Amino acid sequence: MLHRFLALTGFVVTAFPAAAQAPAKPWTALRNVFGQPDLEGTWLNRSATPLERPKELEGRPFLTDAEVAELKRRADRLFKYGHNDYAAGDNLFNAVLANPEHYKSPTATSTSEDMVDWEFDNRTSLIVDPPDGRVPSYTPEGHRRQAAAVAAAAGRNFPAGPEDLTPSQRCITFGVPRLGGTFSSGQYAYFQIFQSPDYVMLFFETIHDARIIPLDGRPHLPPDVRAWNGDSRAHWDGETLVVDTTNFSPHSNFLGSVENLHLVERFTRVSAGEIRYEIMIDDPTTWTKPWSAMIRLKRTDEPLFEFACHEGNADTEAGMLLSAHAAEKAAAEAAAKQHQ
Repeated sequence: MLHRFLALTGFVVTAFPAAAQAPAKPWTALRNVFGQPDLEGTWLNRSATPLERPKELEGRPFLTDAEVAELKRRADRLFKYGHNDYAAGDNLFNAVLANPEHYKSPTATSTSEDMVDWEFDNRTSLIVDPPDGRVPSYTPEGHRRQAAAVAAAAGRNFPAGPEDLTPSQRCITFGVPRLGGTFSSGQYAYFQIFQSPDYVMLFFETIHDARIIPLDGRPHLPPDVRAWNGDSRAHWDGETLVVDTTNFSPHSNFLGSVENLHLVERFTRVSAGEIRYEIMIDDPTTWTKPWSAMIRLKRTDEPLFEFACHEGNADTEAGMLLSAHAAEKAAAEAAAKQHQ
């Protein structure tokens, strides 16, 4: 994402009070030439709000305006004027909340100079249900899958070949939904919406995923037909586009959920410059109950650029595999020494 790093210098955080979150006048939804609510354009998620509510803010779904202003001041010190590690996903909010003298991350591969614009608002989590703002408890099997996914993403699973790398490491897809963590943050959050009478397309900048979704009422594909990003069907519920997705591949992985994931997304344009994006997630084999989150997508006039990541990138995959084999060898040597 070098183009974003070069085009967006420094770290600018905008704080706005809760009252500014709703338009002063009733919003009249725009219509396209097909008579549909107009969602077309390029949108991005630049919210600094964490996916999960930090334990330090337990029981507090909202911050005061004064607290938001203080978080902005801390963020400026750490990431706009200070030379610190890159803070991705929830790490940004948690770092600002902790307010260390310097921010260090053991997994960072770049510095704060590469961070892009962020917006702090009064919310303390993207998760709106359960009310505690936390991902529900995992089932034992869900916990095992999520632990394995975290280990694979960190390269701790000692992959023997490309098939043992994650879909994102192989540049196949970053998956859906794009929610929380590194790849729904800042420069990774750009996507474009296209509309036609019978289809809507969600086109992501990262890896150029194109979700082409029918609006004609057809049923989902048979259960034995599976896809990396599932099988999506859409319909209009008043001013809201509702996208229902099932049939995920067993090789997909969203926070530990694989082929049993059921995803419902709702896109509602609430002003000229904002879409309310609601995500409802259900998989009883992974979590003990369904959960929901909401992201404020902001309109941008920036174009989408090439994201130079494609499946079969020999240099990237070879580098990851060589690194994994070196780590595996070091771990084996350390274990051998302990038994001497």
